[in-house]
Amino acid sequence: MKSTSATKAAASRQRVSISREDIRRQAVFWMGALAAFTGFLYLFSSILLPFVMGMVIAYFLDPVADRLERLGLSRLWATVAILGSFVVMIALALVLVIPVLVAQFNDFAVRMPTYVARLQALAADAQTSLLPDWAKGQLGAIRQNMSGVVSEGMGFVTGLASRIWSSGMAFVDLLSLMVVTPVVAFYILLDWDRMIAKVDGWVPRAHVGEVRAIVRDVDTAVAGFIRGQGSLCLILGVYYAVGLSLTGLNFGLLIGFFAGMISFVPYVGSLVGLGLGLSVALVQFWGADLWTGVGLVLAVFVSGQFIEGNILQPRLVGQSVGLHPVWLMFALYAFGSLFGFVGMMVAVPAAAVVGVLVRYALSRYLMSDIFDGASQETARQ
Repeated sequence: MKSTSATKAAASRQRVSISREDIRRQAVFWMGALAAFTGFLYLFSSILLPFVMGMVIAYFLDPVADRLERLGLSRLWATVAILGSFVVMIALALVLVIPVLVAQFNDFAVRMPTYVARLQALAADAQTSLLPDWAKGQLGAIRQNMSGVVSEGMGFVTGLASRIWSSGMAFVDLLSLMVVTPVVAFYILLDWDRMIAKVDGWVPRAHVGEVRAIVRDVDTAVAGFIRGQGSLCLILGVYYAVGLSLTGLNFGLLIGFFAGMISFVPYVGSLVGLGLGLSVALVQFWGADLWTGVGLVLAVFVSGQFIEGNILQPRLVGQSVGLHPVWLMFALYAFGSLFGFVGMMVAVPAAAVVGVLVRYALSRYLMSDIFDGASQETARQ
């Protein structure tokens, strides 16, 4: 009896040893794969933009292609129809919307110093009669500090724009983006299902169930951003842009579209857009129409937040993402600093993938004898 018990204990220890060795080998392999992938991004970040954009577009449109296939179209004609419509929409945006946004951005940059000076003057005039005597003497320092903050902010925006331009948006790169991206998107969307099946065939059979479960979680998280949050940002950008333009706000199209496009970080887009909109409204409508203009701008953003929180977010994104806003902002800064504009594009999907992998690793740790060694040892005895 003791011999049988000792044999079982030895076999159990051997299985634990093999399991730990297997985990160690897998950790080394995947850390090496991650290092190789990071090095690849670093070396080729200057030319990856069209390919990354093509992959994102194909991933975004794959559900539409699957639906058209279920309706009777072949994969080829579904791909042609979807990408044809997509290219037409992008072309119309480039012809009709982008020139207006660029013109408003240039005008806004030219008028920015005037707006800042006017806001400082309005703040000083409004507060002079309300502030105590000891604070009135500090108004000059406050204005000077505010000018410094605004100058640093404008310098940051200008530097970011120049980095984006130099890292991926020069004329030649922009031309390659417009030519190469649709071709890459076409071939990836056409072969998407075959590519997934091929990669699935490379997965070790002993771990195929776990890998598929992890990939499903990753797909849910990434799809929540690329498909769900991307659609939400686009809808909010159009809503804010149209709403602010109808109020008569200067640069309403630019401010609204910008606020919508950065809404993938919760509350950041609406708060930044509200701050810009109210600042411009104070300068533009100062006088008899002040409260009307400010009230209309507030109404646009409050209604936009209501639509986002009660209609768009539950329907388009739901609970599929599970990423903290601080983690998102860190990922954007880190990947943007390492890989430029391409890094900023892959930051959110990469953050979603890392989040899923960390949750998986944490769940395995909580079930392991490393976390609860005493219970495992008792069970083995």
